[in-house]
Amino acid sequence: MSLKEDIILVANEASTDLACKVAARLDVPFSEMLRRRFADGETYHAFPRSISGRNLIIIGATHTEYSYQELLDLIQGGRYWNAASINVVIPYLGYSTMERAKPDSHEIPKGITRTRQIFKARPDFVAFVDLHSEAVLHAHGGEISTKHVWTDSLAVEKIQSMGLEDFVLVSPDYGFSKRVARLASMLDCPHTAADKDRFDTDKTIVGQISSVVRGRTAVVCDDMIRTGGSIIQTAQRCLDAGAADVVVMATHLVMAGDSREKFKKSPIGKIIGSDTYPGSTSDELLDVYSVAPLLAEILEQHLQI
Repeated sequence: MSLKEDIILVANEASTDLACKVAARLDVPFSEMLRRRFADGETYHAFPRSISGRNLIIIGATHTEYSYQELLDLIQGGRYWNAASINVVIPYLGYSTMERAKPDSHEIPKGITRTRQIFKARPDFVAFVDLHSEAVLHAHGGEISTKHVWTDSLAVEKIQSMGLEDFVLVSPDYGFSKRVARLASMLDCPHTAADKDRFDTDKTIVGQISSVVRGRTAVVCDDMIRTGGSIIQTAQRCLDAGAADVVVMATHLVMAGDSREKFKKSPIGKIIGSDTYPGSTSDELLDVYSVAPLLAEILEQHLQI
């Protein structure tokens, strides 16, 4: 039996589309979990065939309570039915911005506590995509192999394909500026960062932007777009500073609440992002590329197939 024949690739329900793309890139079949929902709200899961002694790959975003719990069930099910190894890819980690608790706040840092529960389910390998903070990688006792998968190569390829003549990368805050500087180095272009202060859970104030954007296309980059508030403010500050145009790029297109309506009223006409967040597809606002080739490459390297 070849190594590829040893692989069984499944997904939680929300990440099925992405998992199918990864399976195609790996040239292995995608195995649909058997699911039934009972009248009392409980969910039945079964693997479609024996996974005993096989390398199980699970792809699952944890953007909702159900998807998070389903991922835990699949990992623990793999352990129960004696998979040879359990390899997890989390394209989007829910609560990833809650990686620490402020002193005396009595907050629960769910980015850490929930990731710790995933590790306690005893997967062998867990890969995360473009994390908000790498702190979650260390929420285990050292027995789990983890990997932070950066989508830099895909982002650079996408920007290069746009045919922009004179552009500058812009970070909406200094916290993300190191990543933007790395992208700018790969693209051989200038970069800058905005001043951003958060004054409520989903509310920020973005200060002024460097004049380096003057006369150029500003490409505002971030790890995610949740409500769009800070991105839109950053875009406006770029235009105020003399930018000729503004493009937005973010890995995780959460697009919560009325964010789409906000963008329609903003100077931003197009948002570029990936398919890590379930349901993200290209339309009149979004230009979505797939992370499947990169995830397949990571799994090939890890499993040596």
